[in-house]
Amino acid sequence: MELTLSESCLLGALIFCFVIQLYFILFVHLKLALVKVENIPASAPKPISVIICARNEAENLKQYLPYVLHQEYPDFEVIVVNDRSWDKTREVLEGFSAEYRHLKVVTVAEGEKFIAGKKFAVTMGIKASANEWLVFTDADCQPATEHWLRGMQQPENENTEIVLGYSPYFGKRGLLNSLIRFETFFTAVNYLSFALKGMPYMGVGRNMAYKKSLFFKKKGFAAHMHIPSGDDDLFVNAHANRNNTEIRIHPDTHVWSAPNTTFGAYLKQKKRHFGAGKLYKPAHKFILSAQIIIQFLFYTVFVAALCFKPANYIAGGIFILSLIIRSFIYPRLLKRLNYPGLRWWFPILDILLFIFLVFNGILSIFVKKVKWK
Repeated sequence: MELTLSESCLLGALIFCFVIQLYFILFVHLKLALVKVENIPASAPKPISVIICARNEAENLKQYLPYVLHQEYPDFEVIVVNDRSWDKTREVLEGFSAEYRHLKVVTVAEGEKFIAGKKFAVTMGIKASANEWLVFTDADCQPATEHWLRGMQQPENENTEIVLGYSPYFGKRGLLNSLIRFETFFTAVNYLSFALKGMPYMGVGRNMAYKKSLFFKKKGFAAHMHIPSGDDDLFVNAHANRNNTEIRIHPDTHVWSAPNTTFGAYLKQKKRHFGAGKLYKPAHKFILSAQIIIQFLFYTVFVAALCFKPANYIAGGIFILSLIIRSFIYPRLLKRLNYPGLRWWFPILDILLFIFLVFNGILSIFVKKVKWK
C-alpha cells in the first residue's frame, strides 16, 4: 500500500490527534470511572450553612426549597438571599420563615449603591452565615436525597477547604434536553477527573462547598467582580489545588436541577460560562482549549482522509478504534453520573456536542454582553 505525501500527512495528523485523545480518555477520565465511591458518613459533627441566591424564583422556591430544609442533618442553617426580586419571592420566603426556624432570609434591595449580580448576593449570604463550612446550591435545585448534606459536609481532613459535587439535570423528551444533559455530563467528567488528577480547575454552584475562612482570606470575588458569572468556577479555579480539594460523586450527594427548555436560553447560559472561562489560569485554558482543538482536528482530518484511497481505509480503522475505546469508558461514566439512558446515544451526542461547542465558541466572539437573570 503506497501513500502520497498528502495522504501520509493526513494520516499522521489523525494519529497524533488520536494519541492525544487517548491521553485524556485513559489517563484523566478513566480515573473517575475507576475511583471508589465513598460511603455517606454516619456522623455529622460540625454545623453547616447552606447558601442559596434567588432572583425572581418564587415558583422554584415553593417546589425545591423544602428538599433543602428537610435534610437529615443535626445542625444546619439555610440562608436564602433574595436578590432584588419583583415577583412573589419575598412572600414565599416569609411563609417558609414562619414554619422553619433554621431558615434565614437576606434581602438585597434595588438601589444604585448595590453592585448588581450574583456575586454580590453570594457575598451577602456568606457574611450572614454563622458557620465555617458553606454548602452552595441554587433555587431551582433538588438534592437527590435527605443525606445530601451528610455527603457534602466538611471532610475529616482539615486541609480540605473545597469540596466539588455533581449536579445533573432532570431528563425530559427531546434532542435539546439530551444535548444539555450530555454537555453537563462531559463538563462534570472533565472537572471531576482533573480534580482527582490533582489539577482542580472549576466547580458548579449548584453543588459545591468551601470554608468561609478561605473566602475571606482570598478576598472573595474581588479579582473578578466585574465578570457577571464565575461565582463558582472562577473562585475554584483561583484557589483550589491538589492538597485542599476533594470531590463527592455518591448518588445521595447529587443535586438535580431543571434544565433550560429553549435553545436560546441555553446559549445565553453557555455564553456566561464561556466569558468566565477566559479568566482561568493559563495552564487550565491551554488544556481545555487543546481538548476542543484536538477533537475538531480529529473529525476534520478524518473527513478529509476519507476523500483519498487507500488512506480512507486506515482513517476509518483509526476512527472505529477511537469509538470503541470511548464506548468502553464513557457509557460506564454515564451510568455512574446518573445518565444511564444516554449511553445508547453516546456516539451521536458526542458529535453533536462537538458541533455545538464550535458554534458556541464562534457565537461568543460576536455576543459580548451577558448578565445574571
